[in-house]
Amino acid sequence: MNARQQYLDQSPLDIAQSLADQFALTAAERDKQGGNPKQQRDLIRQSGLLGLSIPKEYGGQGADWQTIFQTIQIIARVDSSLAHVYGFHHLLIATVELFSQPEQYGSWFEQTAQENLFWGNTLNPLDRRTTATKISEKEYIFHGDKSFCSGSMDSDILLCSGYNEEGKLLIGVIPTQRDGVSFLGDWNNMGQRQTDSGTSHFEQVKIHEDELLLNPGPLSTPYSSLRPLIAQLIFVHMFLGVAEGAFEVAKQTVQNQKAWSKSLAENAVNDPFTQKHFAEFYVQLEGVRLLANKAIQTLQKAWDVGAELTAEQRGEVSIAIATAKIAATNTSLYITQNIFQVMGARATTAKLNLDRFWRNVRTQTLHDPVDYKYQEVGEWVLTGKVPDPSFYS
Repeated sequence: MNARQQYLDQSPLDIAQSLADQFALTAAERDKQGGNPKQQRDLIRQSGLLGLSIPKEYGGQGADWQTIFQTIQIIARVDSSLAHVYGFHHLLIATVELFSQPEQYGSWFEQTAQENLFWGNTLNPLDRRTTATKISEKEYIFHGDKSFCSGSMDSDILLCSGYNEEGKLLIGVIPTQRDGVSFLGDWNNMGQRQTDSGTSHFEQVKIHEDELLLNPGPLSTPYSSLRPLIAQLIFVHMFLGVAEGAFEVAKQTVQNQKAWSKSLAENAVNDPFTQKHFAEFYVQLEGVRLLANKAIQTLQKAWDVGAELTAEQRGEVSIAIATAKIAATNTSLYITQNIFQVMGARATTAKLNLDRFWRNVRTQTLHDPVDYKYQEVGEWVLTGKVPDPSFYS
């Protein structure tokens, strides 16, 4: 039985859990190594989960957003780097569906579903170093560098972007092996160490006009501007998953620990201060779960409306997701830092590498400032104004 066949009778959530169980065996060591998790990425390919967000008419599974986000969350409990690149794969699929038309993306989706292709990100709209120069009626040249290119290495298809002479952002879809595309392999940050979020270089890369997402294009309608909200909700489920993973590690660790010498309890699980900490963790996690679920339901409702989505409906989604993002950010940082308060000094050994939970969320929560999520929600509470669509809200 090959790797793909073993998953045929399993649900997406069961497959994600099976992958997570395998990833957990090497997650701590791989975090120390950094670099590209080629073996684990291939396991994701073989699982069939890369087709989860592709509509059934193109050979995918056409899963709902609840299922997609839950698979991301499950993987994030043990390895947030893999959850990141896996989640971004589905974000890029959604980006193409939102920014273009079926007659353009249909063949890309069919090929992705048939061949289990992994999509990578070289979009970063804040980095304007890549230029898009029109050299003929149907052809452009992309040239320059892009930073924070998560999942680009070992990908099969790239979503790329460049700015033309008028300052307009052009987004294209190309094979990763296109002549002129290279990766510097310079990602060596304290967290998310296996996301390959370093620099990509475009050396006079030819992009055909039919590879550009022009109709309706980036963020051009309320419906197409759901894209950044999907990205934000991916982060919510990454942060939630990491916090849940840290919580479970701490819970298992204290099962066999003695209570502190001054405690009236013999075992840590019976110590009132230990119980208090775990109650705090649990209550915070439950709050994020409820907010995340509400955000998913709001997003799914808007997604189902399609091109007729109004700005007001889109705004409702943005507030629900921003609220969940604030809670997920604060909870994940709090739990991943404070698990050591209940596990004790022995948990700080480098062998266990338990600080990776905190390092990962501390790194990823800096993707876009949470202060501006507070601002967006606060402005809406006080004035009723919803956030203006951008690549981050």
